[in-house]
Amino acid sequence: MTEVNITINKAEVYEEVSQTTSYTGAKMENDEKAYDRIFTTEEDRSQLERFWNESCVAVCETLKEFVLEEQNGEDGFTVRLGLSSAFETSLEPAMKKELFSFFVTNIVCKWYVFTNKKEAPDFGMSAAGMLEGVKKKAYYRRKPTRPSTRATQRQTAS
Repeated sequence: MTEVNITINKAEVYEEVSQTTSYTGAKMENDEKAYDRIFTTEEDRSQLERFWNESCVAVCETLKEFVLEEQNGEDGFTVRLGLSSAFETSLEPAMKKELFSFFVTNIVCKWYVFTNKKEAPDFGMSAAGMLEGVKKKAYYRRKPTRPSTRATQRQTAS
């Protein structure tokens, strides 16, 4: 079994959520109040915390067959996955980036249900696709390789 630990930093996710909502609010045409309505602030933190917790649950639900341990603390979310010994370890950085993006996109989606209903469904589909992408990477296996003839001959000669 191959163990993979993924930690998602909560402050970094909230910063990215803030940047995304700020950008969206600033770019809304024909709506002078869009920025104030859409941009997340410190006062919105308790609501965002609920969305953070829902995202943690979604990750555990989607990856439940692999989850060995999970922790949702003040600083972030850590999940320890038990994957196949044939897991392609070069996919681990991509899994981490995609899971981070899931958290950001999922939280923004849930926020937009209240503040920007028109864009919420697109963010929801994107978040679901990212989480599915993490799951596909967890299932991916290296192709088995045959030992080369020379290596086999050397092992036999030993």
